[in-house]
Amino acid sequence: MTNSNPVRSSFLPFSRPTIGDKEVEEVCDSLRSGWLTSGPKVAKFEDMFSRWSGGQEAVAVNSATAGLHIALATLDLQPGDEVITTPITWPSTVNNIVICGGMPIFADVNRDTLQIDPREVEKKISPRTRAVVPVHFAGAPCDLDALRELCKRFEIVLVEDAAHAVGTRYRDELIGARSEVAVFSFHPIKNITTGEGGMVLCNDRERAARMRRLRFHGISRDAWKRYSQGGVPQYEVDEPGFKYNMLDIQAAIGIHQFKKLQEFNSKRRKLAENYKRLLKDIPEIIPLADVQYPHEHAWHLFVVRLNIDALTISRDRFLAELQKENIGTGLHFPAVHIQRFYREKYGYRLGDFPEAEWNSERIFSLPLYPLMTEQDQDDVFKALRKLVKRFKR
Repeated sequence: MTNSNPVRSSFLPFSRPTIGDKEVEEVCDSLRSGWLTSGPKVAKFEDMFSRWSGGQEAVAVNSATAGLHIALATLDLQPGDEVITTPITWPSTVNNIVICGGMPIFADVNRDTLQIDPREVEKKISPRTRAVVPVHFAGAPCDLDALRELCKRFEIVLVEDAAHAVGTRYRDELIGARSEVAVFSFHPIKNITTGEGGMVLCNDRERAARMRRLRFHGISRDAWKRYSQGGVPQYEVDEPGFKYNMLDIQAAIGIHQFKKLQEFNSKRRKLAENYKRLLKDIPEIIPLADVQYPHEHAWHLFVVRLNIDALTISRDRFLAELQKENIGTGLHFPAVHIQRFYREKYGYRLGDFPEAEWNSERIFSLPLYPLMTEQDQDDVFKALRKLVKRFKR
């Protein structure tokens, strides 16, 4: 049955990238130059990130998933090695642990913030633990001091999934600035985009050098070094690697997106504050709580939970009804441990991680991107209020 009177006449997408003329011109410059693959613009983009982070090694890749893969590959995991992570994340966080030969061990999250709980992490550390992979969820930072203390005490590596956290600060620290490894994403829904792409920041020169080899077939010289003026075409394979290099076409977009990061995040912050104000009038829609330590939120996502106990429909049905009102939404994220592969392979079950599971049934993300207007947000509010009233118990 169609909705004859939706809140909006046109569809409001969950996310939309903000691409300007300079990005378009830079891509055209790459196309005209004849240098399309990894080249001078990738090198420039890496240098921008390195300087921004205070001198960290920067390794550009074609996705954050690729970045996590090569970062975890440097651990040389052996059968039986364990890596602790959160069940509330995109599958690639966990998939890469398995692909690299490790066993994923989940630690539950804080119910109100969805950040991994360091107390739960400590409970899961064993003699086989090699690394912890927390997620800076939705653009807020996880508790790095507590996690670093655990990793130092037990001599394990901290690999930060910072896909949501470009521009996030923990206390006075920019995420990535002091990291052993931090992996960022530039997917189109992220705070800045390169179409697809990612960046790894790393404080260890040798680990970074190995990741650079792994991103391009295990070869010690990439195309820019081999084919640019003064380069030598010869190459050497040091170990089997992958095809994860970023293209100059992608970096061309990223160079100008990066310059707008502060502007984009400021707009996101204002929109998030407006959502908080609006949602005070709909108690059935519960935003995430702020983390309780000093921080600066990048607001990659505005995540809420639906009070399904107060309504007559499920979260999934509620989202379908929002779609009929021409409001797009996201689902970030169903708990990974109850996905089929992880249930069947490792025996995870409902009840294993109650805080993650409670959220998994109720969670969804509202539209949030710099091109949104307050009128767009008013439409989201009207649609939420309309449906809550319609389906209230």
